[in-house]
Amino acid sequence: MCDIYASTDPSLYESVARSVRIGGVVTSIKVERRFWQILEGIAADGDLSLAQFLTQLHDEVIERRGELGNFASLLRVVCATFLDQKNKSIK
Repeated sequence: MCDIYASTDPSLYESVARSVRIGGVVTSIKVERRFWQILEGIAADGDLSLAQFLTQLHDEVIERRGELGNFASLLRVVCATFLDQKNKSIK
């Protein structure tokens, strides 16, 4: 069962830091390469650049909750949620 997961290309789970401008402030976000790929796909699906998508997500979370917490963790959960929704639409 784990062969499909154990054979994952190590470059996909390498942590990659990117500098992005959110709300006029440059910050660094570090997530695994595969998550960056998924986030780029989510942004493209919304006709947004990655920076635009991250800014919009950041701003909407602040608007709803007043605080953000761990943005990198949120991005990983966003990716999982996106993939879950995508799988549900296929079934």
